[in-house]
Amino acid sequence: MRKNFPAILCALLLAGAVPVSFAAADGSVMLQGFYWTSSKTPCWWDVVRKNSGVISRAGFDFIWLPPSSDSASDEGYMPRRINIQDSKYGTAAQLKDLIKELHGKGVKALADVVLNHRVGYKDWADFTGPAWGPETITSDDEWGRGMGAKDTGKSAAFARDLDHTNPVVQSGFMEWMGWLRSDIGYDGWRYDFARGFDAKYLLMYNRGNPPVFAVTEIWDDLDLKEPDAHRQALKAWLDSVNGEIKVFDFTTKGLLQQAAGEEEYWRLADSSGNPSGLIGVRPADAVTFVDNHDTVPRGDGEKRWPFPPEKIMQGYAYILTHPGVPCVFWPDFFNPVHKAEISRLMKLRKASGIDSVSAVSIVKAEKGLYAAIVGAKLALRLGLKASWEPGPGWKAAAEGAGYKVWKKAE
Repeated sequence: MRKNFPAILCALLLAGAVPVSFAAADGSVMLQGFYWTSSKTPCWWDVVRKNSGVISRAGFDFIWLPPSSDSASDEGYMPRRINIQDSKYGTAAQLKDLIKELHGKGVKALADVVLNHRVGYKDWADFTGPAWGPETITSDDEWGRGMGAKDTGKSAAFARDLDHTNPVVQSGFMEWMGWLRSDIGYDGWRYDFARGFDAKYLLMYNRGNPPVFAVTEIWDDLDLKEPDAHRQALKAWLDSVNGEIKVFDFTTKGLLQQAAGEEEYWRLADSSGNPSGLIGVRPADAVTFVDNHDTVPRGDGEKRWPFPPEKIMQGYAYILTHPGVPCVFWPDFFNPVHKAEISRLMKLRKASGIDSVSAVSIVKAEKGLYAAIVGAKLALRLGLKASWEPGPGWKAAAEGAGYKVWKKAE
């Protein structure tokens, strides 16, 4: 790890003195390279490595890997010794081999970094690897012995909330992320629980270690009666980081699964006739998805927030033909029932030049039917009994349960 990271750089980054620019149009497609119980599979890193060719040939540009640091939880979301990259997913050496293999096949790797909180090795806050004292824990943490400033975001009751105003925390994460890039080989970041601390600190870390791609989790409660408030909150967070870090489009996720589940496709258009999710107002900064490790059932009896299983291909038909950067969930892609359909939709997207800012013309959004033209190259219909077609000059290109896609005839 690099030592003595200059404190002056942290101050400059926090002040916004080092801007980073991202291209508006992005034709990338992501793969979430794990699910909640992947850590129970012997050496998950080897499982991913052995599938690297399949991942590359399918057309994935990025793969989001699970947290790779030593953790008190098998899944990695209770980081303990962050400098240790041996985890339930495999050893640091196996992780490096995996990333090297991915790079050789043209796929970039995103690290799932948990910056909001840490846990001790034997006690609540005996931080080691690196060793940080109680002054790095917020004073209002549940532990009751934190000596830092008050939390700048939401609390995580299951771990110690870190004080991101503290130079030790700031320089520690700066050094650590730089080491993840230079030594482990990561190319970009998926930031966990961004509501846990002020966005300016996340922007500082991101600018200090510029990624090829960065996305974070902003998971607010969605009121289906007022969905615009939800996406406006996402937009406000994006504004706070100058759009330099993308966000998962939880608004589209919630509206899309409700629309498909109940045939309420009118939910997919806002009052201006644009897509009603974040992709309708900030498509370049939206990462769309159908499900992830948190939304699907874990076998613990909790319902979670899953997409209706029988309608899942409607979800993928939508996100893979619409703007935003689509993220495909590992269990869905490697499900033999869906793999061929998802692969076909991905190839159509790329061949048609659909990207994160492609224009959407919604033709129908009503009970039982959604129809849209995207980028003037693809047409999509959703609805189990719908019969809409785009008309002359279009050729059927993909079809499945409750959806059909056409491409513009050449």
